[in-house]
Amino acid sequence: MLKWLKRILLGIVALAVFAVAGGTIYEQIARSNARATYKPAGKLVDIGGRKMHLDCRGGGTPTVVLEAGLDSNGSLAWSSVHDELAAISRTCAYDRAGIMWSEPKSTPQDGEAVATDLHKLLAASGEKGPFVMAGHSLGGPYLMNYTRLYGDEVAGLVFVDASHADQFQRFKAAGLPMPEMSSGLPQLLAATSWSGVLRLLMPSSAQPGFPAEAAAASRAYIGTSFGSAMKEAEALDRIMAQGGKLRALGDRPLVVLTAAKPMPKEIREQIGFTEANAATQARLWKQLHEEEASWSTRSRHEIVPDAGHYIQFDRPDVVIRAVRDVVGQVRAGRPDVAIPGQRAAA
Repeated sequence: MLKWLKRILLGIVALAVFAVAGGTIYEQIARSNARATYKPAGKLVDIGGRKMHLDCRGGGTPTVVLEAGLDSNGSLAWSSVHDELAAISRTCAYDRAGIMWSEPKSTPQDGEAVATDLHKLLAASGEKGPFVMAGHSLGGPYLMNYTRLYGDEVAGLVFVDASHADQFQRFKAAGLPMPEMSSGLPQLLAATSWSGVLRLLMPSSAQPGFPAEAAAASRAYIGTSFGSAMKEAEALDRIMAQGGKLRALGDRPLVVLTAAKPMPKEIREQIGFTEANAATQARLWKQLHEEEASWSTRSRHEIVPDAGHYIQFDRPDVVIRAVRDVVGQVRAGRPDVAIPGQRAAA
């Protein structure tokens, strides 16, 4: 009997080793195929021993800089609006460290590190201010960090359903259940992404409105991007605290967009929200965005009732209009900026 038990255990171990080896090979092949199939739309720029991907299109000033939220999409998060914005003024999207085509970093990641990386990237690629900066979700605090550190370059901002430095404290105080993003299954999947398990478990359906080609590229790079996104999630408290150090934007033009589409039932169930929880969060979200709008003396707060969190996918026209608005105000107040096809005033 003992002999048979040993054989069964050895068989189980052998199967496990075979599965891990097979999964690892599968993941390496998938990563190789991703690099061969989905090339970066922009250029890889050396910022000092590490390369980052920057995709700049169009011409004219001020240059619009797009900052994605906490996800693995990187520059592709703006694929529904990038070309349209480039027709208004030069527009640059990029990938943070380890996301999509940008190389990973071994040093800690937080709001100030992201701002430093972006500043180096823009300088190394020859992109000069003034900048109009648009940030989605966590991109809001990231841009507040950038403005705090390099404010002389920032002429205007657009917040696309942007996070607020105090949101987690406000949600917790209201009794809302707060899912832990940086531990448990997500952390385990990030740590074992080399095994192919993450790629197998990721849902095949993309965010509604995400262009199919961009969604396919994002999914192809999930094995490397997800771990870097989780590295940001681990630093979320620090990122928020750093972003909260600046809450005054002076007279810089600012547009704050708030997604107000009711949370779908399936999403509520996934995060453990009741209908009352969702209503409370929506009310607080609007209040937080009203506060963000108060940070500038020239601001506009727009509620978007038919858009979810990714307003740029659900209502790209609203995001384009908001950026056009801020760009127009910067041009009106800066005689040294130029529109596409025209020379800047001498």
